[in-house]
Amino acid sequence: MLCACVGFAIFAKILHMPKISNKGQQMPASPIRKLVPFAEQAKKRGVHVIHLNIGQPDIKTPKIALDAVRNHDLEVLAYSMTEGSEQYRTKIAAYYERNDIEIAAEDIIVTTGGSEALSFVMGTIMDNDDEVIIPEPFYANYNGFATASGVKVVPIVSTIENNFALPPISDFEALIGPKTKAILICNPGNPTGYLYSKEEIQQLAKLVKKHNLFLVADEVYREFTYDNREHYSILQEEGLEENAIIVDSVSKRYSMCGARIGCLVSRNQEVVQTALKFAQARLSPPTLAQIASEAALDTPQSYFDDVIEEYVGRRNTLVEALQEIEGVRVAVPKGAFYCVAELPVDNADDFAQWLLENFEMDGKTVMVAPAAGFYATKGLGENQIRIAYVLEKEQLKTAVVLIKEALKQYQNR
Repeated sequence: MLCACVGFAIFAKILHMPKISNKGQQMPASPIRKLVPFAEQAKKRGVHVIHLNIGQPDIKTPKIALDAVRNHDLEVLAYSMTEGSEQYRTKIAAYYERNDIEIAAEDIIVTTGGSEALSFVMGTIMDNDDEVIIPEPFYANYNGFATASGVKVVPIVSTIENNFALPPISDFEALIGPKTKAILICNPGNPTGYLYSKEEIQQLAKLVKKHNLFLVADEVYREFTYDNREHYSILQEEGLEENAIIVDSVSKRYSMCGARIGCLVSRNQEVVQTALKFAQARLSPPTLAQIASEAALDTPQSYFDDVIEEYVGRRNTLVEALQEIEGVRVAVPKGAFYCVAELPVDNADDFAQWLLENFEMDGKTVMVAPAAGFYATKGLGENQIRIAYVLEKEQLKTAVVLIKEALKQYQNR
């Protein structure tokens, strides 16, 4: 009888627990980070985990940025301006000018990473139940930002068969409705590494002007383009002054992920001034990180030349090795440092977890990001993974050897 009373009491307590929001329940888990507990357990067992799941480069941060923090003479670590220091924003504008983008300091809001810039964009241009069209697969956190803002993601499928090229413009137009507020792209793309051509950007520009929409471009990988291809920014396209919004970040460009400094850029002053109100609510971006980021803007071009050469070598090493595995198909990235691979498995989520829980060879295993979390359409990407080639070539070679052996064992369970 006592057990029954205790059970009833627990049940009654559960019934009266404070309720988590529907928004919180709908918030998606990160496909990049959700398997971390399994990786940590593998490490506790003494297994060395090769991390291909997250875009954390092993490239050294420019010394000039680190020295700026080491040598600062601040006596009070004070708030900065909400929009970021004027000196830093002026130098950002000069950086864009070097990239054939004419921008003023007043067009820039410094943010706590590109993530906050994306959050500000969602809040600035969209209301609850408004829609944003995004080619999928896309950076998984776009789903999270949209959910947090009450915005509906309308996906448009790009496929591995054509290397994740931009879908036909007619497919975009077919999805535009009364709730559509924007089209969002990542260029070069995460997770695909696809680099949009000037012609593709111009097609999107024509479409958003026709339907009076915003075109938002996540351009954090601008420097990382390969095979003699050049990046074309939406802010280089004439006539998009009121439509174009850029999200940017120092995280990947200077291997400064921990600085958490990004920016929102637009010539549309109504967008900038509205975003500024969201920025005021969080007071200001971090002061020391702005000092480091401002100094990083003086990084010589030779740094990027070396980094790009290294990434091309890593890409080639990874893609060529993956293509030799029977049943594996891989898209060849033209930018960023990610690729999507299709595996001969039914469920890449299960395979990725199995790699960490049940597989090791020579004391090593691999952590990858299941690609289904980079799609909004259920059922897509279930046999795909995203690989970040942010490690040196020998580790990538070892990782592919491990994946090849793991696939054999997984299929023969």
